[in-house]
Amino acid sequence: MEALSRSVEEIFEDFQGRRAGIIKALTTDVEDFYSQCDPEKENLCLYGFPNEQWEVNLPVEEVPPELPEPVLGINFARDGMLEKDWLSLVAVHSDTWLLALAFYFGARFGFDKTDRKRLFGMINELPTIFEVVTGEAKKQVKEKSSVSNNSGNKSKSNSQAASETQGRQSKALQTKDEDEELEEQDNDEHGDTLCGACGENYGTDEFWICCDICEKWFHGNV
Repeated sequence: MEALSRSVEEIFEDFQGRRAGIIKALTTDVEDFYSQCDPEKENLCLYGFPNEQWEVNLPVEEVPPELPEPVLGINFARDGMLEKDWLSLVAVHSDTWLLALAFYFGARFGFDKTDRKRLFGMINELPTIFEVVTGEAKKQVKEKSSVSNNSGNKSKSNSQAASETQGRQSKALQTKDEDEELEEQDNDEHGDTLCGACGENYGTDEFWICCDICEKWFHGNV
């Protein structure tokens, strides 16, 4: 077996094509797919191809097969289950097959730890076939959107609250500064005042009285 070099992006592109084909079989082409899975026939498999096409067919006769094979006998369970449950079962096995195939190619083409991690990360960004078929993918998108909106509203609310708090603090500081400034001015004014009797300066802890006739300040007796 000749191991030709292929990149992570090429393997991921192969994965995407096969995945799209299987999703088509289980959704838009579901009536055709259902009719082809006749329980009276032999073991059937659902194949997805890189060109986004699908096919219901017998497994390859080669043992062991060159490539990982999809699950056998999907047609046998068709009439024994609800259609949606049967489609979900096929979807789960198809997810497993695609992952096995992708990492088979990774091993064949010599992917190292970093390459395998990149490949898995790219695959993991996509909803699984099971999530698409069961509607979980749409549900997750809605939940993610709702969480994002709630986070945005919460952030906006927190910012507004912080702004209001900051505004109240600034106003309180401004009022405090104004009071201190007025007090200082008052102290300065009285500090320059001399007693009309003894000629000493005004003291902040002293009691003074003002004469209404001459408008001079004098030390008072408490």
